[in-house]
Amino acid sequence: MFVLIAGGEPVGSQLAKFLLTQNHQVRLIENTPAVLADIHHRLPTEVIVEGSVTDLKLLELAGIQQASVLVACTPSDTDNLALCFLAQTLYKVPRTIGRINDPSHAWLFDHKFHVDVALNEATILAHLIEEELSLGDMMTLLKLRRGKYSLVEVYINKKAKVVGAAIKDIALPEHCNIAAIIREGELIVPRGATSLNAGDEVLAVTDAEGAEQLASLFSA
Repeated sequence: MFVLIAGGEPVGSQLAKFLLTQNHQVRLIENTPAVLADIHHRLPTEVIVEGSVTDLKLLELAGIQQASVLVACTPSDTDNLALCFLAQTLYKVPRTIGRINDPSHAWLFDHKFHVDVALNEATILAHLIEEELSLGDMMTLLKLRRGKYSLVEVYINKKAKVVGAAIKDIALPEHCNIAAIIREGELIVPRGATSLNAGDEVLAVTDAEGAEQLASLFSA
């Protein structure tokens, strides 16, 4: 997959570095001298395109016509919106991702401006903190379907009411499926008759409401 990244500050350069390790084709556009000096130490020279991210000729030189994804992560919300709009309307890029720097601009980053995925760092951080505060011993491992569902890991407290109970006898949340149990370093495939022990690490796929219920169910 060919990913074109506009903006090389820490987010852009780290993303480019990660994508390269996954064997994707990457080009990164940046024109700030201080940022360029840094990313030249992080990325191969052939990945970096020096110039303005809103220069159409430079975008074409970087290969925007062939890009599968455009990631607009410059420090300017105006540039990020313009890039997403141009990428889809002018160059027919299948997918766009726009970074939101100022949370008050979040309402602009939608399909009207051809932003497929809006990354609001302030909102993401707030949600992560909220999860850490509210879910106790539960950890979110992976977001699925753009965050509607999650793969979570939760430890069973020794004082939880479910200790010793079989899975079939536990009133699990409606949208929740126990995928695996790790017990003393060994993986157990859960069955209806499988009982839960104190200290078990339970991996489950669930929605946000189910995660809260699961955390409460497995806590003291």
